[in-house]
Amino acid sequence: MTSGQFSTKRIVEAALLASDEPLTLDALRRLFEPDPGADILASVLAELQQEWSGKAVELVCTAGGWRFRTRAEIQPWLDRLRTQRAPAYSRAVWETLAVIAYRQPVTRGDIEAIRGVTVSTQVLRTLEGRGWIEIVGHRDGPGRPALYATTQRFLDDLGLRHVRELPPLAELEAMLEPLQEAHDKDEDENQGS
Repeated sequence: MTSGQFSTKRIVEAALLASDEPLTLDALRRLFEPDPGADILASVLAELQQEWSGKAVELVCTAGGWRFRTRAEIQPWLDRLRTQRAPAYSRAVWETLAVIAYRQPVTRGDIEAIRGVTVSTQVLRTLEGRGWIEIVGHRDGPGRPALYATTQRFLDDLGLRHVRELPPLAELEAMLEPLQEAHDKDEDENQGS
């Protein structure tokens, strides 16, 4: 199928490369007049995934839709181009996020019971500000505490379609250990200056 001088595949590819956000199948269908249909676009996306396999960039389907992203193994080289450092989050932020992600929906009291310490308002604000968690309702009971859950952005940032795709908790702890060590080292260096 073609749209003028460009094939449907090239138009979809360009849209995905140019977009800052994942694109849903419905959004991709709006690129065309007449609509090629979901089956044709699904086939085009499968072809693009195949074309890009083995390259430094891959096409993935996340909770928010389709997007191109660099492969994780390439990231150490790309990090050298950044002039700003990625925000360093405290252990409390990571632990709170993990509790919410793996036990959602949860209240602040649930998080505190699991972690064994009080959850500061700033930790929750940090995660909400990043767009990784949101209030999804209120538990029936005294005070009607807010229920927290992860967001579609959280899944998109991790390249996941559903929370069921989260790694087992033991794997997550192993992945977070180097982050915590780097954060602790930065804290020690900042206190020494």
